[in-house]
Amino acid sequence: MREKFPDFNILRFKSPEELVPEILEKISPEWIFFPHWSWIIPKSVHEKYPCVIFHMTDVPYGRGGSPLQNLIVRGHKSTVISALKCQEELDGGPVYLKKPLSLEGTAEEILQRASNIITEMIKEIVLNPKPPSPQIGPITKFIRRKPSDGNFAALNTPEGVFDYIRMLDGDGYPPAFLESGNMFVEFKKALRVGDTVEAIAVIKVKK
Repeated sequence: MREKFPDFNILRFKSPEELVPEILEKISPEWIFFPHWSWIIPKSVHEKYPCVIFHMTDVPYGRGGSPLQNLIVRGHKSTVISALKCQEELDGGPVYLKKPLSLEGTAEEILQRASNIITEMIKEIVLNPKPPSPQIGPITKFIRRKPSDGNFAALNTPEGVFDYIRMLDGDGYPPAFLESGNMFVEFKKALRVGDTVEAIAVIKVKK
């Protein structure tokens, strides 16, 4: 990350075990940013330091888990990345800024675009700091999806199948799948070909 922020001193945390007051007190950070962070941020941290989280919805719409997948299954083609001040209420903090994000492509491709956008958002927040604004509008909450939700047997359109496969086609996501007897078939690299969907299938025998 250092080459993307040549003018800043950056310390990167990769696990919640590192994010403890004892370590933070030694470095006294001006900002703490949480891109692609899925753990709860302790109150002892976000109340003492300016903590910024990034959420892939136009909050207050879509607060909660699995925003990418929940957006795609609802038919969204685009969204925004919201930079929020971390507070005790999940995804409920005021907003520093929002940037548009396309939801085309695989989960991996979307996350890569999101990472590039978040990098620029961090620079903007640090170099041109402004107080965050309260969220406005009705609250819609998303429920974090489970691996078992990747079964797309109930779908009946090529568009739905294609979206299901691509939205789970990314590092760290359990892939879309079908079950047949004692076979478990996972899918990735989906392509729309006319009225059909082509994909790579990995067949496993249930244990």
